[in-house]
Order: sequence, then C-alpha cells, then structure tokens
Amino acid sequence: VGIVIPALNEAATIEAVVRQSAVFGTPIVVDDGSSDDTGHIAAAAGAVVVRHERNSGYDLSLNSGFRRAAALDFDMVVTIDADGQHDPQLIKQCLELLENGADFVVGVRHKRQRFAEYIFAFVTRTLYGLQDPLCGFKGYRMAFYHALGHFDSYGSIGTELALFGARNGYSFRQLPVFARDRQGNT
Repeated sequence: VGIVIPALNEAATIEAVVRQSAVFGTPIVVDDGSSDDTGHIAAAAGAVVVRHERNSGYDLSLNSGFRRAAALDFDMVVTIDADGQHDPQLIKQCLELLENGADFVVGVRHKRQRFAEYIFAFVTRTLYGLQDPLCGFKGYRMAFYHALGHFDSYGSIGTELALFGARNGYSFRQLPVFARDRQGNT
C-alpha cells in the first residue's frame, strides 16, 4: 500500500501525518517545491520523498506520487492531505473497502469550505453519485489507475481518476471523513 501525501510547506504537520500513515503502508510524500524543511522532515520520519524543485501544483504532485507508487509496484494507493485535517486512522477503513471489491473510495467531508465545492459536488452527485469528489482523502486499486494510465491530465483538482471511474462503471464506495481543523498555516 502506498500512501501519497502531496505537501507544500507542511513542516509543522508532515512528521505526524507520515508516522501515523506508516502503520498502514509506505508514505510517499511529494514535496512540491517547499521553502521549509517539509521534505527533510518527511524523509527522517520514514517517507519515500519525491521532490519538485519548484511548486508544480496539487494535480502534478498527485501524478508524481502515483508514478512512484506504480514504480514501487503497490497494489493500492490512498491519498491523504499533509496538513493534518484527515485522520490517518481512516486509511484502515479505506483499505477494507478496497479489499472488499471497490475499485476506488472517495472521502466525504462533513463540511465543504467554498461555495464552488457545493456546486461541483451537486453536479457530480446528480450525474454520478459522487458526493464529494474534491475531498483529498481517496483510495484506489492500482489496476484501476492503470486503466486510465495517469492520475490527472487536465488540472482537475484531484478528480479526474474518480470521475473516470464513475463514468465508466467502476465500483466505488464513499467514506465519511471528519475534517479536523487545519494545523499550521495555509
């Protein structure tokens, strides 16, 4: 199991996220051009670290993390935010859903932060049954990832693979995710 953690300037939170996630698999931190010690702290905590020399954005960070997970030949990948908002203990439930037949799992937050997220969620719920495709907590079978061949190709804020699955009849489950208050600065 690979646990992809995109991170930009998350020195305050990355160690705890890596250590708590490592119980369930191998953390892969994508240090997206951080100007702090995010990458060094993640490596010291035991993560595989992929470094971007400059900030490339969320989608490219996820792409880099999935490429590394594919190179390491993982069967499943879970994505989790680096800011401490997602409880890494949820990884266990996510993996159980994947092991019991889901091709992918989408977290459903108890609250959304922006009006645009409500609109997007309304559309995807109406069209595909996906309640919160913008949640950063998701899980995937790598065979499903390989069916598309990439995680994101058009800057979809981490939604392209899930939308591909929903449109093409792949099995998915949704998992309630209580988003904790963000730790550190945004």
